[in-house]
Parts: sequence; structure tokens; C-alpha cells
Amino acid sequence: MSMRHTHVDLASVLAEPNPQIDLRLSAYEISTGNFLKAVTHYTSRAIAEITKHRTAQEADKRRLAERIQAVEAETNQCKLREIELLAVLSKEQEERRDSEQSVSVLKHQLASIREQCAVIDAEVEQYRAIASNLRRERQREEDILRTHAAEVATEFAAYQSCLCCHIEGVEADQLLIRFSHVDEANPDREFSFVLDVAAPSYNVITTTPPLPTLPILLNDLKETGNIYRFIKLMRMAFSESLHSRS
Repeated sequence: MSMRHTHVDLASVLAEPNPQIDLRLSAYEISTGNFLKAVTHYTSRAIAEITKHRTAQEADKRRLAERIQAVEAETNQCKLREIELLAVLSKEQEERRDSEQSVSVLKHQLASIREQCAVIDAEVEQYRAIASNLRRERQREEDILRTHAAEVATEFAAYQSCLCCHIEGVEADQLLIRFSHVDEANPDREFSFVLDVAAPSYNVITTTPPLPTLPILLNDLKETGNIYRFIKLMRMAFSESLHSRS
């Protein structure tokens, strides 16, 4: 409700027996009350709006702080991860340097081994040539020995037949020589002896029957080294021993 401003005729009012001026206080009070209500309502709305904005700002600040904390935590994680990666990279670089050094050492060793192999191959070829020459020389000597053995075997067979003896090996470096047809009265009677031909000197281990002249014959064998002559002399000695007994 609005108040109207009216003109007051002060002279007329004063001319009245009981002068009164209508101040319209009730309307004023109503108007003032409405105004206070409007101001209060406005103030309430302003406070509510300010509170709303403040709450929104605080929420934004909290979200921003949380985001900052999250970013800082993520940044710290990234820094830690970066440190770990740098450590891994440093270790890999060190291992790579070690590997390169190992490879360099192995290459040097390989080169040295190849040089040694080349030298060894040359030595092997040299030894092969020597072995080939030795095989040829051995083959030549074996051929000579086989030829000589064939000749000796023929001569040995003729020698055994001529002396009516049989020669065989009994132990290492020992020969058993057996004679027959020494005793004309008993041609099958056996005369034998065992000759040790091991170095450094010859020796007769046993004789059947015993020969008194054996030391003389052994000395002759040691001086001449002729075993065939010694066998022939032994047969003659056996024969002479029969005649001396008769």
C-alpha cells in the first residue's frame, strides 16, 4: 500500500478549536513494515545466494585440491618410475659395456685360437708328410723283412732238417732246441737244451743230458754271437759225449 503526499493548510488547521494533523501513522507503519519485509527477503536471498556461491567455491576448491594432490601423487609416481628407469638404463648400459668388453676379449681369443689353429694345421700337415714318409719307409722295411724272413725260413727249415733238430720258443727270450738221431743206437732219443737269448749275454738254463763242455761253448757263443754255430756245436758235443762214455 503506497502513501500519498497531501498538502496541509496549516492556517486552516490552526484556526480550528482543536487543531489536529492526520499523520497517517498506520499507513506509514504498514509501508515501513512492507519495506522491512522486502529488505529482509532481499537480505535472505542475498545471503542464500552468497552461501550457495561460497559452497560452490569451496566444493571447487576441494575438487581442485584433490586434483592437485592426485596430480602431485601421479607426478611423484612418474618421478619414481623415472628414477627406476634411469637405474635400469644405467644397469643395462653397464651390462652392455661389460658385454662389449667380453665380446672384444672373446674376439681377441678367437683370433689367437685361429692363429694357433693355423700353426697347428701347418704342423699337422708336416706330421702327415713325415708319417707318410715313415709309412713308406716302414712298408719298404717290412717288404725287406718279409723277403728276408722267407729266405731265413727256408734256410731255417733246411738247417733243422740237416741237424735233425726242432727249435721253438718256450718263454720270453728263451728257445728250446731238441735234437734227434744223435744216438745211432736209439735215433728217437731226445737231446735238448734251453737257451736264454736275453741281453746282455747268452745263457743255457738246462741241458738234457748234462754237458761238461757247456762253459767252453757258452764262451764261444758270447764272443761270436753266432747262435747257429752254437746249436751245431751243441749237437756235436752231445754226440761226442756219447762216444766218450762208450
